[in-house]
Amino acid sequence: MTKKSAVEEKIVELKSSASGESPVRRKGIYLLPNLLTTGALFAGFYAVLSGSSGKYELAAIAIFTAMVFDGLDGRVARMTNTQSAFGVQYDSLSDMVSFGVAPAVVAYGWGVSDLGTLGLAAAFVYASCGALRLARFNVQAESSDSKVFTGLPSPAAAALVAGFVWSTYSLEPSVGLSVLGAILTAVAGLLMVSNFKYPSFKEIDMRGKVPFFVILAVAMLFVVITIDPPRILFAMAMVFSFSAPVIWLAKRLGFGLPTKD
Repeated sequence: MTKKSAVEEKIVELKSSASGESPVRRKGIYLLPNLLTTGALFAGFYAVLSGSSGKYELAAIAIFTAMVFDGLDGRVARMTNTQSAFGVQYDSLSDMVSFGVAPAVVAYGWGVSDLGTLGLAAAFVYASCGALRLARFNVQAESSDSKVFTGLPSPAAAALVAGFVWSTYSLEPSVGLSVLGAILTAVAGLLMVSNFKYPSFKEIDMRGKVPFFVILAVAMLFVVITIDPPRILFAMAMVFSFSAPVIWLAKRLGFGLPTKD
């Protein structure tokens, strides 16, 4: 019986490795990864409530908190070998609330609503593109390259919008600021459904050994963020979000290294 079980386990492992990038999705519900997903969902829900109540700073912080939980649930599931079909769907629905609905509601209440129907259109563009981005990701998850994302990931788009709201929270409201917020919100949404390629960072081995300077760099990154969290996080989101369009434009203009066909 033990030998048969070992043989079956080996067959499962061979099938998993032969299939390539996509991990085996088991039936059932695992507590730890789904607990983290629930934390992300609660943070997104809290962001919606805070944004509706005019507490935009707390709403932005809640969205970044949801990003932390969202980044952990998938990695914990892979590290503990607890991936499941339920977890994939639950994570997608949580992302829609935290990174699709919440940023749109927060941006609209913060000042985009001052533009009337144009502000409503910008917020809806973001929310609808977030839904389309997640739907496309679910459809292409089995066949796409796991090393890159097609389109801006929804957490990065949410960071772009939430970072802007958070970093401009103390500024005097103005029409120009509302227009800038509406443009940024709409552009973030359109980048999610674009065909630009963004790194997924999934190939990073969280269980492997790293040189000492890597730990030092991570520590220094936290130090830099604590200097001015709203503006540093917004700057990081800006760099990541617009890196792919800039690289694409540079290649179109003949700059950079030639790519292989």
